[in-house]
Amino acid sequence: MSDRDAVLFANEAFYAAFNGRDFAAMEMLWSRSMPISCIHPGGGPVFDREAVMAGWRSILGHVSSAQIQCHAPHVRMFGEHAVVVCFEEIAGNMLIASNVFMREDRAWRMVHHQAGPTAETPPRVALSDKGPIRFN
Repeated sequence: MSDRDAVLFANEAFYAAFNGRDFAAMEMLWSRSMPISCIHPGGGPVFDREAVMAGWRSILGHVSSAQIQCHAPHVRMFGEHAVVVCFEEIAGNMLIASNVFMREDRAWRMVHHQAGPTAETPPRVALSDKGPIRFN
């Protein structure tokens, strides 16, 4: 599996953990050795592992939380770091998100997540480092 595909897999695992309300899976996705941070829509920045994980525990503990669909993920590789920019669809509303990953112990771990509202919609055709990607 290429690094790009491994990052996309980690990104998909993030949304699967969210949608499955699986705190253990969410916790495993985040770095244990690097400083981490998170900015949820409408909220301020949250720093450090303990605070970020407490936030996820609270969010994932609400069974009424909406499901998130990730659309049009675009990966940018920077050696041992990678950024995924994607659209998040939540209850018919569109957000734009940045998910930052770092290689840690031969796996890609999240070090930052930020999402906020956007008036944009996911493209039907996006450019990647490998050429056009078509979305259905």
